Amino acid sequence: MRVTLYGKPGCHLCDDARVIVEQVCAELGVGWSEVDITTDPKLFEEYGEQIPVTFVDGKQHDFWRVDPVRLKKALAS
Repeated sequence: MRVTLYGKPGCHLCDDARVIVEQVCAELGVGWSEVDITTDPKLFEEYGEQIPVTFVDGKQHDFWRVDPVRLKKALAS
């Protein structure tokens, strides 16, 4: 999985980000996964105020909003 989306249930920004990540990854044939930060106290403490947070190839890429153009550029490099 090249893209990881950190979020939590009931987060409208996470729902918006999921749609963009799904679309971009499907278009480029890239795998992605989602992590619910409420299942891990350390993740919740670290990312609770920034969600959704996206990682590309293990490095933090964005938070709060996902820009599809920026995500495509990151996956192309």
